[in-house]
Amino acid sequence: MSKKIINTQNAPAPIGPYNQAVLAGGMLYVSGQIPLDPTTGELVSNGIEAETRQVMENLNAILGEAGLAFSDVVKCSIFVKDMGNFAKINEVYGEYFGDDAPARETVEVARLPKDVGVEISCIALAK
Repeated sequence: MSKKIINTQNAPAPIGPYNQAVLAGGMLYVSGQIPLDPTTGELVSNGIEAETRQVMENLNAILGEAGLAFSDVVKCSIFVKDMGNFAKINEVYGEYFGDDAPARETVEVARLPKDVGVEISCIALAK
């Protein structure tokens, strides 16, 4: 089985030794995205809703680079710094999936890269 690395300039460059996504075995594994604006390299930090929207847009750009969409996502992992933001994150997240939402877990963590409030990764079924 071979793998293909997926990277796009429409999402933030990795901040460590990893790629934005890897296509292998008919699945796309997308690395956790944080609310970095790919055009400026700056963190979006004007509220958890804006952070979540930027994360989802970053995921969308990576999925798009692989020729996929949110409708192809089968699993998401959400990491939050404060579970008190769960409802706000859920509201924005839900806009991207609607009734076709994938399996998911949401975990509160002590700290995330660059001290952001949310990080989301996903796995999608490749076409």
